[in-house]
Amino acid sequence: MSSLPASTGWDWLKQGVGLFRKQPAALTTLLFANILVSVFLSIVPLLGPLLSTILIPSLSIAYMQACLMIENGNRVTPAVLLTGFRQPALAALCKIGLIYVGLGLLEMSVVALSMGPEFFQKIAARQADPKAAESLSSDVLVFLLIGLLNVLMMVTLYFAAPLAIWKRMTTGKALFYSFFAVVRAARVFLVLLLAWFGMLMVLVMTVLLLFGDAAIGRVVAVWLVFLFMLLLQCALYAGYRTIFGKPADTAQPA
Repeated sequence: MSSLPASTGWDWLKQGVGLFRKQPAALTTLLFANILVSVFLSIVPLLGPLLSTILIPSLSIAYMQACLMIENGNRVTPAVLLTGFRQPALAALCKIGLIYVGLGLLEMSVVALSMGPEFFQKIAARQADPKAAESLSSDVLVFLLIGLLNVLMMVTLYFAAPLAIWKRMTTGKALFYSFFAVVRAARVFLVLLLAWFGMLMVLVMTVLLLFGDAAIGRVVAVWLVFLFMLLLQCALYAGYRTIFGKPADTAQPA
């Protein structure tokens, strides 16, 4: 991969918006279908959160496949949601999902060791005791920093799923190439995420200022968050295509 200028991140975001504008209804339906699947999984006692994490790659590959179909001029149908649930794709993507689970457990262990097990109890009690909330300010800052690092980790591993499916890479190789591709283009991804987050915050704050405490303002703000989640998925497809090349027209997930 040749060196990419930082402005490429802005180009990816614009390309993602362009993909969304071609079939907004289909992509929005796909987003809410994925959300419903995650909600239903979370209802399952004990195993729900575990299954939700393991199936992150299987759900995210549907966005990639949908963007490829749009670029090829094909109509996106609800069946694309099943892209990551067919064999042998499911087995390969679940292996990547298990890596997510392992990293999540590692992160929780670091938080517990560095802040102590009572940190989570303080978080749960912060609303009942305003003074406790004030004393938590520094700890919450650290917690948010860990959350930011978790987001960065998820972005660096995001390409593992399409690499495993479209490039037929093994799990380890897909994770390796995904991580170092993002690291090498760190400036590009930084511009992408900053532009994406900045636009989202400006729009959300504008809506809240216009509507105040009205329920319609909160509804629109939540809808904007979902919309920008979808735009980020489309922008990441543009990033994959730039770094690894566009999948062949006949390249359907195995």
